[in-house]
Amino acid sequence: SFADSSLLSERKRRDREERLNIVLWRQPLVTLQYFFLETLINLKEWTIKLWHRRSILVSFLLTLAVLTATYYIEGTHQQYVRYMEKKFFWCAYWVGLGILSSVGLGTGLHTFLLYLGPHIASVTLAAYECNSVNFPEPPYPDQIICPDEEATEGSISLWAIISKVRLEACMWGAGTAIGELPPYFMARAARLSGAEPDDEEYQEFEEMLEHAETAQDFASRAKLAVQNLVQKVGFFGILACASIPNPLFDLAGITCGHFLVPFWTFFGATLIGKAVIKMHIQKLFVIITFSKHIVEQMVSLIGAIPSIGPSLQKPFQEYLEAQRIKLHHRPDSGVPQGENWLSWMFEKLVIVMVCYFILSIINSMAQSYAKRLQQKMYSEEKTK
Repeated sequence: SFADSSLLSERKRRDREERLNIVLWRQPLVTLQYFFLETLINLKEWTIKLWHRRSILVSFLLTLAVLTATYYIEGTHQQYVRYMEKKFFWCAYWVGLGILSSVGLGTGLHTFLLYLGPHIASVTLAAYECNSVNFPEPPYPDQIICPDEEATEGSISLWAIISKVRLEACMWGAGTAIGELPPYFMARAARLSGAEPDDEEYQEFEEMLEHAETAQDFASRAKLAVQNLVQKVGFFGILACASIPNPLFDLAGITCGHFLVPFWTFFGATLIGKAVIKMHIQKLFVIITFSKHIVEQMVSLIGAIPSIGPSLQKPFQEYLEAQRIKLHHRPDSGVPQGENWLSWMFEKLVIVMVCYFILSIINSMAQSYAKRLQQKMYSEEKTK
C-alpha cells in the first residue's frame, strides 16, 4: 500500500511537470490545440448548464427585452436612461478590472497598479492644480479639464478627493471580492464530495494541515496563522484578512470552503473588507503620495542623486508641467500636445502586461485540457 501510494504521488508529480511544460513558448502548436479544445468543452458545459436553468434564462431574456425597449423608445425618460447607462458601464468597467486582478487566471492582471492607482493619482494631481474637484462626472472625457470658475489656493481637502474617486475604488474592490470566490467554491465542492482535486493550492493546503505542528519556516507559519484566524474567529477573522493587503487571502478562501463556512459569511466579510476598508487604506496611500507637496519633494530628491540626478529629474518635471498645461486647456484650443517618455513607457508597460495576461490564460486553459486527458487515462487504467 505504501509503495502504491509512493508510485501514485510520483506519477502525479510527473504529470504536473508535464502539464507545466505546455506553454506557448515551448510547445506552441500543442498549446493552441489544447486551448481551442478546452474552449469548446467549456462552451458545451455552459450551454448545458443554461439549458438546465431555462426558467432563469427566459426571465433574463424577458428583462433584457423590456430594458431594450425602454432604451430605444423616445420620451422624457431618456435623460434617466442615459444617466443609468453611463453609470452602469462605468461601474462594470471597474468591477471587471477588479475581477481580473484577483480571479487567478494564470497570474492575474495587476489592475490596481495599471489602472486604478494611476486614475486616483491623476485625479489627485488635478485636484491640487485646479483647487477643485468639479470635473465632469465619470467617465471622464479624453482628459480631465479644470473648471472655468476660479478657486482659492489651498481650498481642496483630502476628503473631497476621497469622495471623488470613491465609486471607482469601491467597484474595483467589489470586483476583487468576486474574484476570490473560485478558491472557496473549489474547496467547498471538494469537501462535500470527498474528492481530492489535483489543484496545487488545495494540495498545499492539505499538506499544511497534516504538518501543522512541525512547520518551521516563516511562510508556513504565516499561512497557518491565516488558517487559524479564519477558522477560529469566523466572520471577523475573514474581515481582518480581507481588510489589509494580503497575498495569502486565497488561502482564506480555501480554508472557508474546506471548513464549510456559510457563503454569505465568507462573501459578506470579504466584500466589506476589500470594497470598503482596504480600498480606503489604498486610496489614502495613493492620494497622500501624489499630493502636491509630496510630489515636489520627490522630484527634488531625484535631482539630488549624484551624477544621474539632473538627467532623471528633467523628464519628471516636463511630465508634470505638461499635465498642468493640459488641465488648463481644452483639447480643441490649439495647444500642442507633446508626448513624454514616461507616458510612452507606461503605455507600453500596460500593453506588455495585458499581452502576458492573455498568454497566461491560453496556457492555463491548455494545461486544463491536458489535465482532462491525464484524468481520462487514470480512469481507463482503473477499469482494466
